[in-house]
Amino acid sequence: MWAGIGFLWLPVILLVGYAFSADPVPFHWGGFSLRWFAALAANERLLEAAWLSLRVAAGSATLAMLLGGATGWVLARHGPFAGRALLGGLAGAPLVLPEVVTGLSLLLFFVTLEGATGWPAGRGALTVLLAHATLGTAYAAVVIQSRLASRDRDLEEAAQDLGASPATAFVTITLPLMAPALAAGWLLAFTLSLDDVVLASFTSGPAGTTLPVALFSMLRLGMTPEVNALATLLLLAAGLALALLGLLLRRRA
Repeated sequence: MWAGIGFLWLPVILLVGYAFSADPVPFHWGGFSLRWFAALAANERLLEAAWLSLRVAAGSATLAMLLGGATGWVLARHGPFAGRALLGGLAGAPLVLPEVVTGLSLLLFFVTLEGATGWPAGRGALTVLLAHATLGTAYAAVVIQSRLASRDRDLEEAAQDLGASPATAFVTITLPLMAPALAAGWLLAFTLSLDDVVLASFTSGPAGTTLPVALFSMLRLGMTPEVNALATLLLLAAGLALALLGLLLRRRA
């Protein structure tokens, strides 16, 4: 177990260590230095790509949470109905489809839609956001459906027996039960969007280059340790977010 964990984390530790190397080669140690963090602060292209990735990830995760939440709620709470199997299959299809197929189909769809209606005007951040939301919705729906399926409807039915309307019962009972799954679905969709290369490569344009796409384009010319510095800052931000979440959960408990 420890060997497996070490194999997973050793590359990450090395990447963070080389972020403080003075050598211009990303994986050569040339003495301790903070020069690459200063260089990163002056690299507007890389910072803009990172900021765009965060905005797209947040937007697509929110949209995926809303659509996935509605889909998961319908599948878990409405029992058998006409088209249920079709809805479940369509909602879960992105989980099993290769991303190359999904990306190509979305590209053809956006091109056809632009030719017919004039929208969207080219590929950019919006098309990437919609593409990532398509993938994230499938994951969010599965998480939320499984959460609701494991909970009985006794509380909701009791609330309605006591005079609550279906809308009131949903807001006061069902929605709090869904909250942990909604948060998990949002975080999962956010991570998938922030990490995606394939869908973004098909649906992005010059004005919508996300960080993973920018990094892969840098491979042709050679990377610099600025990438290590950026990865270190992202890891630090993720670690602080997890620590804050753990603190809040502990205080709540």
